[in-house]
Amino acid sequence: MRQGSSSKKQMKTARLSGRELKRKVLALLQSDDFDQRLNDFCQWPARQVINPLFSFLLSSEEQTRWRAITAMGEVVAHLAEKDMESARIIMRRLIWSLNDESGGIGWGAPEAMGEIIASHGRLAQEFVRVLISYIREDGNFLEYEPLQRGALWAVGRVAQSRSDLVQDAVPHLLPYLASTDASVRGLAAWTVGLLGAEGARPPLEALVEDKTEIPLYLDRKLVRRSVGNLAKEALASKKRQATDEQASPQVPGG
Repeated sequence: MRQGSSSKKQMKTARLSGRELKRKVLALLQSDDFDQRLNDFCQWPARQVINPLFSFLLSSEEQTRWRAITAMGEVVAHLAEKDMESARIIMRRLIWSLNDESGGIGWGAPEAMGEIIASHGRLAQEFVRVLISYIREDGNFLEYEPLQRGALWAVGRVAQSRSDLVQDAVPHLLPYLASTDASVRGLAAWTVGLLGAEGARPPLEALVEDKTEIPLYLDRKLVRRSVGNLAKEALASKKRQATDEQASPQVPGG
């Protein structure tokens, strides 16, 4: 009975028009219980639901845009468990959107890549180098500051769950601490704090009095934080890490 019910549900989903599906996806993105209903996005065929999610990366409503990024991470990670090549195609689509030849700007693409990489181990191994290349001046450097913000957030998001994969990004993060763009400075400080970047203390200390507030999507909530507070938290994180290292027992002969 369950199998028959599931088949009927899939058939009903398949009959949804693009406009109907987009309307349902938007309702989920804007729902009060978004976190609890996140898995609902995976009940639709991934190849159908991914297009509405791509469109909402362009939303002018910040909460909708960020939730679309979160949902995309969930959908692509779920898809990768069943069809890795289709998941890779979505990642390549995001990469292409940041290519000059695409004719677009790639709004939301770095953030979506970061969320997907944070959510799935195999995709992380395959695509994390591409993500880091976007913050490297000797790589696929993004000159447009709004895209830099997205790339920095993405590296920080990966640092939250797979910090070992983005340790190589540390030296490339430090120049962003001196950016004239407040969001770039703040996001760089946040990411540096997650990674415990060596050599970051002087530029972080230079930011502690920076009272400029920036938006930050943190733990699936959009909050506002001052650049100075993010710098202070990064410095405190580095101090805790140094204390932990000193307190670690030494193995004789190690």
